[in-house]
Amino acid sequence: MRRDQLEHAIRAACDVSGDTELLVFGSQAILGSHPFAPESLRASIEVDIQPKNLPENTDLIDGALGELSLFHQTHGFYVHGVSIEAAALPHGWDRRTVAVCDLQGTRGNTGYCLEAHDLAASKLVAGREKDRVFVATLLREGLVDGEVLLERVEELPADSELRDSISRWIRATIADVG
Repeated sequence: MRRDQLEHAIRAACDVSGDTELLVFGSQAILGSHPFAPESLRASIEVDIQPKNLPENTDLIDGALGELSLFHQTHGFYVHGVSIEAAALPHGWDRRTVAVCDLQGTRGNTGYCLEAHDLAASKLVAGREKDRVFVATLLREGLVDGEVLLERVEELPADSELRDSISRWIRATIADVG
C-alpha cells in the first residue's frame, strides 16, 4: 500500500461511514508516521479503520470496502472496518496519533494513524511471526527508537509476564540489528 492509497481508503471510509474522522491502525498506519516507509512494511493490501465519532458504522465500511468487495476488486486493496478495541494499545496512544489530512487526497477528512512506537508495541502483543518481522524492520530501518518502544511496552494493558517477554525480545532484536 502507498500513502495515496491510504488517503483513498480514508476518503472512501468517510464517505461510507458518514464520519469525517477515522482511527487507522494495523500495519498500514505506519504510512502516517512514515509516508515513504520501506516496501516490506507496506506489503499488506488492507487497512484497518474505525470511524472515530460513529463507531457504530464500522460494519458499513467492512461491507462496502472490505475484502472481496467491488472496491477491493477495483483498487487492489481493501478497507477492513474493525473496532480499535480489538487492538492492545499503550496508554495514551490517542494523544500521539498522526493525522493524515489533505484537501485533495482525503478531501479534508482525517485519518488518525497510530504513531509508529504505539503501532509496534501493539503488533508485539499480537505475537505473530509477521508482526515480529514488521517490528524488527522498524528497528533495523531506524523508524522506531528501541528505548521509546520499551517505554511503550510498559504502558500496554497486558500482564507483566507478557510485557517482560516482549521487552526481552526487543532488547535481543536491537542487539541483532545494532
